[in-house]
Amino acid sequence: MASSYVRRRRLAEELRKLREDRDFTTDELARLVYQSRTKISRLENAQIRPDLAEIVTILKALDVTGRQYDKVFALAHEAARKGWWDRYGNAMGPRQRLYADLESGAESIRSYNQTAFPAVLQIPEFIDAMVELDQCQGSLDYRPDRMADARTRRQQHLLSPDGPTYEAVLDESMIHRLAVPPTVKAAQLRHLIKVIATEERITMRVLPSDVLIPGGFLPKASFSLYAFPDPGDPSMAIIDTVTTDVVLTQRRELARFTGMYDRLREAALSPADSLAFLDRVANRLTDHTESGT
Repeated sequence: MASSYVRRRRLAEELRKLREDRDFTTDELARLVYQSRTKISRLENAQIRPDLAEIVTILKALDVTGRQYDKVFALAHEAARKGWWDRYGNAMGPRQRLYADLESGAESIRSYNQTAFPAVLQIPEFIDAMVELDQCQGSLDYRPDRMADARTRRQQHLLSPDGPTYEAVLDESMIHRLAVPPTVKAAQLRHLIKVIATEERITMRVLPSDVLIPGGFLPKASFSLYAFPDPGDPSMAIIDTVTTDVVLTQRRELARFTGMYDRLREAALSPADSLAFLDRVANRLTDHTESGT
């Protein structure tokens, strides 16, 4: 199914264009439909889920008819649709809700992982360890049990027959530096190895910490690239910052991050060598734990 978040962004663009084509300001349209200027602005910036009755009122006020009306109303209907993640509310965390929404309609996902293993492929023990690290930095904006359950739901979709293709570049320094118990890290690595070995749609590449990455600056944060089957749905880059996720859809911005991903991918180990690397690290962690060193 299509991502409701992606359709909200398309709807926002259509509504803004319709208003501007008719030379209405945001304030003027708000007065016509008996809504606040803030409400109209939030609709045009995809910040809220649309109410279908309000969309009909806006389209009538803008004298939108025929095929154009049908097109915008269909977008609004899809943008208003709720997914399984909406039943969690904020308990799963607002950032994870965005990723679950995007994954639901994505055809392909590519990610560079600088600070943790891909959330969509984490095992419960690793999630618990990550929650402990998160708690060291302050109060949580999610319920750990609901967040963990939601990640399991995301993994089920990724591994389902209609899930997207997924390719990830893992920064080697993250694999070594992430402060989770060795047994947990080893179990997480073995889970990745098993998934990669059995799922043709999923690929992992390890980016060695000692390789040069020519052609431009190094990435300053983890990021993901999403592509969707409908040509009308814009591709997106999601940048993972400390406090929020930045969504980019402009062609120039996407080209920059796509080029950066391609450079990272080119510098990384091959899929086969990456699997062998992950297996060596898992074995070393297990051996050290058993020997008590």
